[in-house]
Amino acid sequence: MAINKKAKNAIYLGVLCAAAYLAVYFARNTLSVVAPQMLEEGVSSEELIGTFSSMFFSFYAVGQLINGIIGDKIKAKYMISGGLLFSGVANVIFTYFIDASSVAAIAYGMVGFFLSMIYGPMTKVVSENTDLKYAVRCSLGYTFSSFLASPMAGVFAAFFVWQSVLNISSAMLVVMAVICFVCFICFEKKGVVKYGQYKAAKGGSKNIKLLIKRSIIKFSFVAILTGVVRTAVVFWLPTYISEYLGFSPEQSATIFTVATFVMSFTSFIVIYVYEKLKNNMDLTLLLSFVVSALSFVVVYLVKEPTVNIIFMVLAVMGANGASTMLWSRYCPSLYDTGMVSSATGFLDFLSYMAASISSSLFANAATTIGWGSLIMVWAGLMVLGIVVALPLRGIFAKFHKSEKAQ
Repeated sequence: MAINKKAKNAIYLGVLCAAAYLAVYFARNTLSVVAPQMLEEGVSSEELIGTFSSMFFSFYAVGQLINGIIGDKIKAKYMISGGLLFSGVANVIFTYFIDASSVAAIAYGMVGFFLSMIYGPMTKVVSENTDLKYAVRCSLGYTFSSFLASPMAGVFAAFFVWQSVLNISSAMLVVMAVICFVCFICFEKKGVVKYGQYKAAKGGSKNIKLLIKRSIIKFSFVAILTGVVRTAVVFWLPTYISEYLGFSPEQSATIFTVATFVMSFTSFIVIYVYEKLKNNMDLTLLLSFVVSALSFVVVYLVKEPTVNIIFMVLAVMGANGASTMLWSRYCPSLYDTGMVSSATGFLDFLSYMAASISSSLFANAATTIGWGSLIMVWAGLMVLGIVVALPLRGIFAKFHKSEKAQ
């Protein structure tokens, strides 16, 4: 059966965005997977790596807020290509000035800031140039890429020294910057990509009221809670496997690779469940947080390495399920507001600011309260997610109706 033009355009755009996002998340995961090597060689300490990651997440979070707004005004080809190019350069500076901790911390923070130029504009250009059903599939594609990048980085960490892994990530970013710029020029000429089709209403208060009506407060909490698990917890996962479960850095990198490869299929599983639940986003969110919370409890109770790792993977997959609903379903649905980039940037800001704060806290908590207590903190966060995911508006509406009937 022939594929219609809209579907073809969505495939072209989706494949490009997925490839670009693979490079983004490969770069983001390199420090995490090489951390055990750096600790073993005495190149860095847990506290310093925690500082680097915290700087990255902080700059990334603030950058999402700024670049999300800018992304509604500047063409995606400039935002995405520029972000990839400049983050590649900053990553080179970080790698070669790792001994100068202050310079390295600022450089790694700038990697985060430049990478924040990509997601908001990417979601905007996809949602405005494809039908919603295709936009969901496209965003699903680059969400899958973001998950797949973790095991990819793990494979490289298992075979190369940490400096080489960081250099490879820098090269990937620069190469993708060139590819994206050229492809966007072609897409614009062929009419695959058009700009300015939807514009936000004039007046900030109207825009805010519209987003509140579209449940942005609820999804702000989802962004915060899932940001902690999908970003900060996964960042410290190789170190957790090495220190808490007693594996060597090499074994830790291998286990992390396999674990994150399994996690990368979360989006497809969750979208399948979502459709089976008749596109009920509240129920899918609720189910995702329940799976995550219960799995973290098992991780706390069972210290046998194999079982522990299996349920840790399930716990992260549960949180990633809620995250998939946020980024692959909710954000693209805002296309008609003209504020996709701004709203996505705001939600990403909340997500990574939470990750920034928690990543630094986790580095200290692992040595003070211990990994066991930290696991229960993660479980508690997912319990909060269950509360947030409850369809309270619907429950209150039914309660109000029953009161009237009486």
